[in-house]
Amino acid sequence: MSSKERKNYRMILHEEMKKRYRTRIITDNLVTVFALVCVVAAIIPLGSILLEVIKNGASALSFEFLTAPQGSIGSGKGGIGPAIQGTIIVVGLASLIATPVGVLAGIYLSEFAGNGIFPTVVRFLNNILTGLPSIVIGIVGYVTIVLFLGSFSVWAGALSLSIIMMPIVVIVTEETLRIVPHSLREAGYALGISKAKITMNIVLTTAKSGVLTGIGLGIARIAGETAPLIMTILGTSLFFSGLEGPVDALPLRIWRLASQPYESAHAFGWGAALILILMVLGMNVGLRLLARKKGFTVRAEA
Repeated sequence: MSSKERKNYRMILHEEMKKRYRTRIITDNLVTVFALVCVVAAIIPLGSILLEVIKNGASALSFEFLTAPQGSIGSGKGGIGPAIQGTIIVVGLASLIATPVGVLAGIYLSEFAGNGIFPTVVRFLNNILTGLPSIVIGIVGYVTIVLFLGSFSVWAGALSLSIIMMPIVVIVTEETLRIVPHSLREAGYALGISKAKITMNIVLTTAKSGVLTGIGLGIARIAGETAPLIMTILGTSLFFSGLEGPVDALPLRIWRLASQPYESAHAFGWGAALILILMVLGMNVGLRLLARKKGFTVRAEA
């Protein structure tokens, strides 16, 4: 091949490389723009809902609104104190039930179960439970707990909500633990550490951010559920009096306020919705900060 031919070949190769490079740049820019458009399309409805709730609910906020019990219907007086208290109690109790069970089940499916028939059936049933309508869970809670105890109660509401939250925690925990590099487990085995300690001290600690995110998603899901609470805790205008009696909750209070033909009730409903959003937001921010906190580890005793 002569020098002129080599030069022409290099020029053709250079032009082909420039063409392919431009194609890749254009493709990358198009994908980036498409991704940004999708993000904006997802944020717009969420932002519009949030702005609507703030616009209609901010005017109702006051110390009395946050602490006082419900006033007479249509009077525009009183507050949602019992509903805030009841939401914290019911959701907190449901989280205490669902979180350890869900996390341990996710650890078992990820680290110990393998791919046998039993774990496959467990995963299948867990996926079905994730999509089960909440009203069905409420009816089950009413038949099995309310009728058994003879009254609407905090226990019935908490157990029903824990059933809704549990599969979410299981799925997120399992998938989060699966993406932890196997090299970390192998390093633990090389040091002679038991599988239980490797799972708790290495794998779970590495995946703590994802596990806490799953817990946060589960809490956010049950914090706004109304149908199970109608069937299990009934609702009341009084403050908490015991785990075996009815209690109020923000979703129930919002539903009842929205169904009343009074402007003051609707304003209180918007305010209650804003408080519920702020509570869920605060919980998620707290979990994020906890996940990023240095030194936050999971310990397992021998």
